[in-house]
Amino acid sequence: MTNTPHTRPGQSYPLGATWDGQGTNFALYSESATGVELCLFDQQGQETRVPVTEQTAFVWHVYVPGIQPGQRYGYRVYGEYAPEQGLRFNPNVVLLDPYARAVDGTERFDEGVFAYVPGDNDDTMQTEEQRGAPLGIVTDPGFDWQGDQPPRVPFHRSVIYEAHVRGLTMTHPDVPEDLRGTYAGLANPPVLKYLKELGITAIELMPVHLHVDDPFLIDKGLHNYWGYSTLSFFAPEVRYSAAARKGDPLGVIAEFKGMVKALHREGIEVILDVVYNHTAEGNHMGPTMSFKGIDNPTYYRLVGGDERHYFDYTGTGNSLNVRHPQTLQLIMDSLRYWVTEMHVDGFRFDLASTLARGLHEVDQLSSFFTIIHQDPIISQAKLIAEPWDVGEGGYQVGNFPVGWAEWNGLYRDDMRSFWKGDGGIASEIGYRLTGSSDLYQNDGRKPYASINFITAHDGFTLRDTVSYNDKHNEANQENNNDGNNNNLSWNCGEEGPTDNPEVNALRSRQQRNLLATLMLSQGTPMLLGGDELGRTQGGNNNAYCQDNEISWYDWANVDEELLAFTKKLIDLRRSHPALHRRKFFSGRNIRGEDVRDIVWLRFDGQEMGDEDWKNPETQSLGVFLDGDGLNDVNRMGQPMRDDHLLLLLSSSYVDLSFRLPNFGGCQEWELLLDTFDDAAQEIVPAGEATTLRGRNVKLYRCKRDGRPE
Repeated sequence: MTNTPHTRPGQSYPLGATWDGQGTNFALYSESATGVELCLFDQQGQETRVPVTEQTAFVWHVYVPGIQPGQRYGYRVYGEYAPEQGLRFNPNVVLLDPYARAVDGTERFDEGVFAYVPGDNDDTMQTEEQRGAPLGIVTDPGFDWQGDQPPRVPFHRSVIYEAHVRGLTMTHPDVPEDLRGTYAGLANPPVLKYLKELGITAIELMPVHLHVDDPFLIDKGLHNYWGYSTLSFFAPEVRYSAAARKGDPLGVIAEFKGMVKALHREGIEVILDVVYNHTAEGNHMGPTMSFKGIDNPTYYRLVGGDERHYFDYTGTGNSLNVRHPQTLQLIMDSLRYWVTEMHVDGFRFDLASTLARGLHEVDQLSSFFTIIHQDPIISQAKLIAEPWDVGEGGYQVGNFPVGWAEWNGLYRDDMRSFWKGDGGIASEIGYRLTGSSDLYQNDGRKPYASINFITAHDGFTLRDTVSYNDKHNEANQENNNDGNNNNLSWNCGEEGPTDNPEVNALRSRQQRNLLATLMLSQGTPMLLGGDELGRTQGGNNNAYCQDNEISWYDWANVDEELLAFTKKLIDLRRSHPALHRRKFFSGRNIRGEDVRDIVWLRFDGQEMGDEDWKNPETQSLGVFLDGDGLNDVNRMGQPMRDDHLLLLLSSSYVDLSFRLPNFGGCQEWELLLDTFDDAAQEIVPAGEATTLRGRNVKLYRCKRDGRPE
């Protein structure tokens, strides 16, 4: 330990390390600590300990002149080690600042990260040096954004693309090898060109906050690929940084900002998948890297009367204590930082029901939602909830408040069921196609509150959904016991890869049917990255630990026809406002004649009645969308109009003769899309029939002169 530098009292706000050009202010929150030391490390790892003696409202603070960006630091926090009381202080452990904006690398388990002696129970306090947690780095917030402006794509016009920074570019032949799997790789021109031409408006990145690679995975030769094991809510993950690979961990921030700026130039928003429900420190036997050793009762939900143990609504060992004002401030400061300093456009909240919990129940009016709605910055970002957790009563689809969109798990399940041939769900399909008014209309939200998806990172890819009846997770080394057993998938007659041309043709059509349903439904579509390419995980529906070819895009084997079909779908959605309405259908008469904004049809051309909706044999639907019934205005304040559209769907295995309607002033219907034949062209006079093949989607328009574009 070197000589202690001269210090000044400093300020209690802001928390973290703040450089002012002359030195750095350090501030750390801890209610129960009896002492704090700031630990400064040089390039050789030599430590200088600086006593932090000033305390204001439980914030320990000190100003150290001369400390510049690039300085590595951590904390030693003193207090009682009494796990039975929820206290886990141990100054032998160097801890990561919860507000660190950058870190010097990843965790080093060989250098120690435990406040107790591993192998014993957690009553035995660790007395040896533990320096395995990453160290924080003092940062310089300066960056030339060059006038960067957020695209601010309206939610109802959004098409979201869920992707992984690493997996998207790891095998891309046109991305320089040293940039593959990084933020800079994602911002590389060939990738930007691909995303722009695909037509998506937002990329939703799987977790990019610093995470921990779990020892039990490392021991198996596996890695935490998904990253849902957050250690820092401010620092970008260094594993995805080209700068960090070159020994410049401070350059990670500039690299991330450069990626955001490049995506914004292409009109693409950046949404982050964030994990504020738990941390990487696990349960009472887990490591102590940051929060546990700084103020365990503040940051975690402890079991009343048994404070050694943690409430676990997440299946990971702990849950953050969002009821505590400081933990709530930490989350809000983090969100605000990513919007204001990193320029991201929105957030998808992992296991969001955990954040809403009061004591045990889920409370949609909890402090978390209230404070977000009152925040002038965060409230304007796109807010998306994964509306469930693993605790009792945690499935909360449809129950989040105004201002929030939700991953609509019912949409996924109903559409998968329909296309694999399940009957008796016609009424559910009607709701899902029209924005799930049964979930969102009565609480003041709009159709775009429904984030529609068929597949996501958790589960089968689209290709695997039509290729496997059962999961095949053997590569995870858990005896295929992990992952969901209820996938609502159908292998089309054979399990896995096959040379059977009929099975492959059906699988190809089923992928198109599912994609078409997704893009032609009201609501906000989310496409799992790689589905448009025919990406497979070999039947693995829980590839969280597969940082390899199982999870990465296979750019050498792209299904070019499926990709072209997906681009066409996205373009159709963009071009027709009737497919992305801002308001729910009313079913009302919109002109003097008997025409409504939406009409449901049977295959014989007659309007569907109650008996059709209830009939377990109903496997086909026709949906007429009136182009005059948008109930909306354009940017000039003029009533919006579109072509009349007609969507036909059949999950039956037999061909149907479907009679097209002759109302709405239509004389003939022009085919826009046919999942049975990508190149199909057809003009059908109103009142006559078309052949809807077995398991088929068709979209028609009644083209009218004078339709505003």
